[in-house]
Amino acid sequence: MEENKDQSGIDIIKKAMERPSIFKDEKPLSLEYIPSKLHHRENEFLTLAQIFKSVIEKPSTTSQRVLVSGDIGTGKTVLSQRFGMDIENKAKSEGAKIKYLHINCREHRGSFFMILNRVITEFISGFPQRGFSTEELIQTLLSLLDDKDIHLILALDEFDALLNSREEDEINTLYSLTRIQEGRLNAPVRLSLICIVRDLSLLNRLDKSTLSVLQQNVIKLDNYSSDQLNTILKDRADLAFKEGAISLETTDLIADLASIPGDARYAIELLWKAGKCADLEGDKMIVPKHVRKAAESMYSPIRQEYLDPLVIHEKLILIALSRLLERNESAYATMGEVEKMYEVVCEEYKEKPRAHTQFWTYIKNLDSCGILSTKISGKGLRGKTTLIGLTSPSPSIVEKQLQNSLQERLKKD
Repeated sequence: MEENKDQSGIDIIKKAMERPSIFKDEKPLSLEYIPSKLHHRENEFLTLAQIFKSVIEKPSTTSQRVLVSGDIGTGKTVLSQRFGMDIENKAKSEGAKIKYLHINCREHRGSFFMILNRVITEFISGFPQRGFSTEELIQTLLSLLDDKDIHLILALDEFDALLNSREEDEINTLYSLTRIQEGRLNAPVRLSLICIVRDLSLLNRLDKSTLSVLQQNVIKLDNYSSDQLNTILKDRADLAFKEGAISLETTDLIADLASIPGDARYAIELLWKAGKCADLEGDKMIVPKHVRKAAESMYSPIRQEYLDPLVIHEKLILIALSRLLERNESAYATMGEVEKMYEVVCEEYKEKPRAHTQFWTYIKNLDSCGILSTKISGKGLRGKTTLIGLTSPSPSIVEKQLQNSLQERLKKD
């Protein structure tokens, strides 16, 4: 950045804005973006639609409580938000008044008082922040919904923050919300809940009555596979980048890096950061080196406790693979290339290379424990061969880790 030392901040910003970019729209790569189509969550969306169809068909007569659970990056939030947008529009076309409201419990410090206050301000701007009990807030909310003839679908995201609360009042309020209609016999039904939770075991802190109501409908989202992440990435890349700005090999690499544990949020953020790396270097295309640079700033290389149990030849294979990927700036190397480089590395460490059958066994072992990934080649290579890639972002750092590990072993010997 030597050239910028005498420039003002405004001049630097202006220069950055004038530089050409491979982005055409960054919004599809933001965490707030809600896609029109949810890849690999169609069944879960259909389940939500089936659960809530009675709310549209028979307004004010029925309510629902749903738990949506899954690990970070499995699409819990975007599933709920997309469903909320669509059910509002469908209800409007059917003449029903449904409002979907998404609240992050962690942002409100796991306090039902703050959450309910936030919900009410959606209908009354400037509503007082103090002077009401939680029970009074619930009754105020119900009165507002009655006056406006609205059924509210309240989505409580990061529900874990409420379940982690040790305050008895918070647990009692949750009980009241799940049983809210029992004190309103013959009155219109106004409230449904979608509770988005990461750790279902936290539900065990609830009393049996509340737990039985919340567990009536549970939608569990599995972690995305590498192929599923690839579909999501290609869709977002088409929307975010100019034509030809990213190769299939690059999205394959990002999907592989994010496939353990299957985190779409990480994959999308990595795609965005890789695009920024390409822009910074003035490149017109995102290639694996940009992905690896971006990933190094987000996640550390392979954890040492994963490397320590490996036998020496598994480590030598990883050194060989790391060298190939670093040298060729590619996402994958062929089986033949890795085996040849492995033989070179064995010579350096004065080890006799294992036969192909044993070499392949080592590859499968490393694949099964998530340190590397394998796939069958597609277009661009003659015949069918196995391609091998690292699940760590930085081949050079992995090589150094392994070299240090082997040197420690030699010292002990």
